[in-house]
Amino acid sequence: QVQLVESGGGLVQPGGSLRLSCAASGSIFRSLAMGWYRQAPGKQRELVASITAGGTTNYADSMKGRFTISRDNGKNTVYLQMNSLKPEDTAVYYCNTKLWSELRWKDYWGQGTQVTVSS
Repeated sequence: QVQLVESGGGLVQPGGSLRLSCAASGSIFRSLAMGWYRQAPGKQRELVASITAGGTTNYADSMKGRFTISRDNGKNTVYLQMNSLKPEDTAVYYCNTKLWSELRWKDYWGQGTQVTVSS
């Protein structure tokens, strides 16, 4: 079992920056791949960025060059640094990880944090 708690969302003007944090419970964090997803009103949840246990990162095309995912295993925390924010980045951002359990991958989600980009 893993519990994920996001923080750091808020209202920011276009072109601004935010850093989201996701704190994970448990002692297995360093072995987990982690991801950030987002869901805008009326749209499906989509992958923003992911990071493996070894630190390899992956980004959705629209976020490349603007967003950076990182992790601090000593703090059981994964971060999403978001720069050059656009109104279309407005969404609820969710932290995610997956655990192998009962012969399948099980998703764990945080409660989400709202990011609003508006002037």
